[in-house]
Amino acid sequence: MAEPNWTNRTMWTGDNLDIMRGMNSESVDLIYLDPPFNSNRNYSAPIGSEAAGAAFKDTWTLDDVDEAWHGEIAEQHPALYAIIGAARQAHGTGMQSYLIMMGVRLLEMRRLLKPTGSLYLYCDPTASHYLKLLMDAVFGQGNFRNEITWQRVTSTQKGSQHTSKRWGNNGDMLLYYATSAAATLDSLRPPSEMSAEEIAKKFKHVDENGERYYDDSAHIWRTPNMGARPNLCYEWRGYVNPHPSGWRLSEQRLEEEYKKGNIVILENGKLQRRKYLRDYKGASYGNIWTDIPMALGKERVGYPTQKPLTLLERIIRASSNEGDIVLDPFCGCATACVAADRLNRQWAGIDLSPLAARLVRSRIQAEGPLLYDLTHRTDIPRRTDVGKVPPYRTQKHTLFGRQEGVCNGCRIAFPFRNFTVDHVVPRSKGGTDHLDNLQLLCAACNSVKGAGSQAELIAALKRQGIT
Repeated sequence: MAEPNWTNRTMWTGDNLDIMRGMNSESVDLIYLDPPFNSNRNYSAPIGSEAAGAAFKDTWTLDDVDEAWHGEIAEQHPALYAIIGAARQAHGTGMQSYLIMMGVRLLEMRRLLKPTGSLYLYCDPTASHYLKLLMDAVFGQGNFRNEITWQRVTSTQKGSQHTSKRWGNNGDMLLYYATSAAATLDSLRPPSEMSAEEIAKKFKHVDENGERYYDDSAHIWRTPNMGARPNLCYEWRGYVNPHPSGWRLSEQRLEEEYKKGNIVILENGKLQRRKYLRDYKGASYGNIWTDIPMALGKERVGYPTQKPLTLLERIIRASSNEGDIVLDPFCGCATACVAADRLNRQWAGIDLSPLAARLVRSRIQAEGPLLYDLTHRTDIPRRTDVGKVPPYRTQKHTLFGRQEGVCNGCRIAFPFRNFTVDHVVPRSKGGTDHLDNLQLLCAACNSVKGAGSQAELIAALKRQGIT
């Protein structure tokens, strides 16, 4: 894992693909993204709102995607390419274009995540099933964890009331993926989020000290044959374990529970096991979230697709620890960044609009005095995790041998002196001077490629009938 090559609380304005390509690998603990949905709608913030000026279109055609992105996926990720091709057959070129845009970015996000990292992608039913396939290809289907449904309505709003030919659409999805089994996750709803009525219902009893508990004596192990667990066959304070009211506890653990007051010897001689509110860690939220209302009141800044802070806080609290690094590459009005700041996480955000940098500052200031600096950048970071490399032009002999004297564009053999050292991913797009990002091109191919990517070069050569 590498240290991040940026400072905490950094907001970038620019293309998130170029910026992510300049970020160090395995440097992020949690990524949350709320990208466009291919909804065929245009969005804008109301005039006079804090987010006034924020606008984006969510309609995709092949003109909206870089030809190079398509080429990169086709050349390097055949499984991803096959999924995108199938989506085009089923849904048309609009979905194909959208998935190309998302695919190249998800590949970079996977590179940025630590081996213990997680990613949550917010989407609606328009493309959720296609995005699921895309993410299976990028992260591996075994790293899919959950599809979470968030009911995005208030307690008084139950969805559209007009008659239609389908059920009301009141929910959006979060696709949750991990990079490994070691990913951080605390999915329990803490007692602090329970109402007094819920607590009284679950913890029905009150002991002599006024503490609430429920009687867990019914949760017993009635199996008489304990031969497979000899450590659970013992005598304790005159009681034989196992017996009809025994528990699956070792003698040491049983004694510890007794001293804590969790095992009580009643007047009738029976044993009672108590589960106290003070020790309760909570129960799983599950994957249907109906308890988080839309952003309301002062929290609203007018951004057209704003999500509530409570939603982001739940995700960040569950899948990261204090001090971890959270990245939102489509940060919009920066709700994820604000939530991460609240929860003492480090964070970085990226958005095409400079409005995001202003919004995150104003939203954090609204919580109290801003006691630290926020960094606003428009440049592309330079990776520091690829090791110290010699000047890239000195790699010409190595590249000539590796390519066996053949141009990496037109595939024609040339003398050594006819070659130019070229960056596969341009440095202006986050490419490095590392050997793996270098190639030799003949003068003609180098001229055609210019400041573009390798995939753009190949596409141009195909149009010219050279390859």
